[in-house]
Amino acid sequence: MAVETVVVTGASAGLGRAIAHRFAESGAQVALLARGEEGLHATAAAIEAKGGRAFALPTDVADSHAVENAAKTVEQRLGPIDIWVNNAMVSVFSPVKEMKPEEYKRTTEVTYLGAVYGTLAALKTMLPRDRGTIVQVGSALGYRSIPLQSAYCAAKHALIGFTDSLRCELLHDRSRVRLTMVQMPALNTVQFNWVKSRLSHRAQPVPPIFQPEVGARAVYWAAHHKRREVFVGGSTVKAIVANRFIPGLLDRYLARTAYESQQTSEPEDPSRPDNLWSPVDARSDCGEHGRFDDKAQNGSLELWADLHRRQIGAGLALAAVAAFAIGRMVR
Repeated sequence: MAVETVVVTGASAGLGRAIAHRFAESGAQVALLARGEEGLHATAAAIEAKGGRAFALPTDVADSHAVENAAKTVEQRLGPIDIWVNNAMVSVFSPVKEMKPEEYKRTTEVTYLGAVYGTLAALKTMLPRDRGTIVQVGSALGYRSIPLQSAYCAAKHALIGFTDSLRCELLHDRSRVRLTMVQMPALNTVQFNWVKSRLSHRAQPVPPIFQPEVGARAVYWAAHHKRREVFVGGSTVKAIVANRFIPGLLDRYLARTAYESQQTSEPEDPSRPDNLWSPVDARSDCGEHGRFDDKAQNGSLELWADLHRRQIGAGLALAAVAAFAIGRMVR
């Protein structure tokens, strides 16, 4: 079996690092893209210490030329790109009335346009060969926005729109390049240590919280199966379904609960550095996990069921046939 070449953006820490590790564990050679050089090199070193192959390539995904050049460099060093994972993101915790135009612009450039630029770079290498897979890392917040994260929610909404449009075009062209999207729940990542915030207390992911390895397993699975979209965690499914049927009621519920659920009891330090404009991990290795290990779940029953729904469906069908047969025998 040929060795896969995989590109992961936002790979210096958190979910991106967990994704890179998951591919490396399966024998892939992984190109790591992010701004934080120390984190990138630490990720590469951890992969290589386990016998894997990694290539750290400092890149700001908001720069389209840098992303395109990174793709060319990866192909020169590692060979044809098989899988490209768009994971890089930034966010701002703030009421809309306190947001600044440049903060919306920057969040959009990284979280939305960064994925667009990554997709364009991947398509340039994949379309001529008529093979390859692009994985978009989305969020439940791309379907259901919440207060205090308007810039991030809008960027993830936009990514869904872009991805759906491109998918139709690939189908029209009968392309064998695959496109899939993984919608994430709240994850225990270091993002909450360095996100820009105007909240009075430290930001936290909205419970239930999952470890980043749960999301990484979903991304790996989506990259190797013909699934349009994968939802991670029951909370993701609940948010999407509730928004489809009772959006007004959900507006009121989130207005009442989402301010408190996104903050811990610890006061925020307004002078701490954030990563909106430049990485805060330039001199340190931040790892995969954030500070919520005691609250985070290592698995998701919903995700397991989603990834095994064909087998579950077959089992239910078999059980139904058996029940019918037994019923006839009894009668």
